[in-house]
Amino acid sequence: MAEPGLRLVSSTEPPDVDTLMSQVARGDSQAFEALYDALSSAVYGVARRVVRDPARAEDVTQEVFLEVWRKAAGFNRDLGRGKTWVMTIAHRRAVDAVRRNEAAKRSDQQAAPDEVVHDEPGEAVIAAEEHGAVRDCLQTLTDLQLESVRLAYFNGYTYNEVATLLEKPLPTIKTRMRDGLIRLRDCLEGAS
Repeated sequence: MAEPGLRLVSSTEPPDVDTLMSQVARGDSQAFEALYDALSSAVYGVARRVVRDPARAEDVTQEVFLEVWRKAAGFNRDLGRGKTWVMTIAHRRAVDAVRRNEAAKRSDQQAAPDEVVHDEPGEAVIAAEEHGAVRDCLQTLTDLQLESVRLAYFNGYTYNEVATLLEKPLPTIKTRMRDGLIRLRDCLEGAS
């Protein structure tokens, strides 16, 4: 007999996260429990690695699943996997927690005079053009290349973590990322 407050989790095949996401989007609380059981340790692991503090990582994990419950209807299966979507939320929430912590530390210390930054209009135009070129070149990548590059370079995941999130072998991810980066480099060199 299980102790009060404990749930028995079956040791059968792991549930399909994408299917669970669809059910959660319809307000299915049992699907949400199954989604939590399937992903909570991975979400906590990402949060713990980023924020380092176990108690804060638990808070971030709770925030992530609250956001998943609230925004599950916004998940689009055509744009990526459910696990990737949840893990991206986890990483963003953890980074936000670190930023909030750093901002609080800075506000507690005596503030130094702000440096005056002179931004020239020409620099802003050049930066906007470069950003547009990068966006255009990203569109030339295959779906796996694009998702891999975004996770590694925009979200800060390692190659191993990208392989885990995308459920692909590590050598496949490394090859796709290398090919994608070469394609980006060639495209950007052609754009300049």
